[in-house]
Amino acid sequence: MSASLVVRESVDLSPFNTLGIRARARYFTEASSLEQLRQALDWANQRALEVLVLGGGSNLVFAGDVDGLVVRITISGRRWTEVDNDHAKLILGAGECWHDAVIYAAKAGYRGIENMALIPGTAGAAPVQNIGAYGAELKDTLSSVTAWDRENDEVVSLSNEDCCFAYRDSLFKQCPGRYIILDVTLCLSRSAPLNLGYGDLKDYFSNRSDDKPLTPLDVAEGVMAVRRRKLPDPAVLPNVGSFFKNPVVPLETWDRLRADFPDIAAYPAEHSVKLAAAWLIDRCGWKGFRNGKVGVHNRQALVLVNHAGGSGNDILLLAGRIKDDVRGRFGVELEMEPQVVLATSAASTDFQ
Repeated sequence: MSASLVVRESVDLSPFNTLGIRARARYFTEASSLEQLRQALDWANQRALEVLVLGGGSNLVFAGDVDGLVVRITISGRRWTEVDNDHAKLILGAGECWHDAVIYAAKAGYRGIENMALIPGTAGAAPVQNIGAYGAELKDTLSSVTAWDRENDEVVSLSNEDCCFAYRDSLFKQCPGRYIILDVTLCLSRSAPLNLGYGDLKDYFSNRSDDKPLTPLDVAEGVMAVRRRKLPDPAVLPNVGSFFKNPVVPLETWDRLRADFPDIAAYPAEHSVKLAAAWLIDRCGWKGFRNGKVGVHNRQALVLVNHAGGSGNDILLLAGRIKDDVRGRFGVELEMEPQVVLATSAASTDFQ
């Protein structure tokens, strides 16, 4: 039986977001079960309060205090099901640490999510953003999501197709506030080819002297080594990882840019081209910039960092200046990855 709901007042949210931004929640609680989640939603409804649902807080920017109820999802649990000689499904509670789950699966010899090692956040928040790294995305292995449907007051099971996954997009972003993820089910394999095509990862393993076949744990450790060389640890230097999406542009825009900037970094597809946002930002001279409190990481131009107690507005002002520069120089619009929580309001949705 779940413990009774505990609601606290005027809670500092800086420990619950990886940018370390100081913001206060008028009310705050944690839900470790569906029963506690429903209690929290009923409590907020009785008081006509908006609800902000938090996972690991690694994909949002607080632009002020939250005048509502913040519910942090802490539903735990890992469970294997449908295990055969090659495949198995791994069910993860929404509050499970994503990175820990990746290592857990890799140590068990299962492949599919090892390229997404060290991505901060929770398993339940991963589908919202359709997280991805080093040539892999969550949609590649996700089988289904169990969620609480606030519109119909019921638990629903959503298939991979139902989730409407796209690049850093999903049903959960398209219908903010409707679904609160309870668990995710991943379909993993012992024999699927390892994904080593990403440039930095390929370079890392090209220097390997050991002739033994690579394991998913080897790949996860390689990803961790590459990430640590390029990206700051949020626990040491607060950040949300990649702050901007890689912009996708039509072929005619690509032709124009390639003519003007022959060395532009991009990933061509059939009918469009994905530009490297880091290259665009770096070419505008932003890598390593610091204005005192916030700045741009000196090894990765996609990462905005909070050096010394910067506010959400400090981060957003810097992001706006970067977007203006990229638009002015390249005619390309950058889109932020993290969600913005505005002052005196609470967006009823899931965040990492």
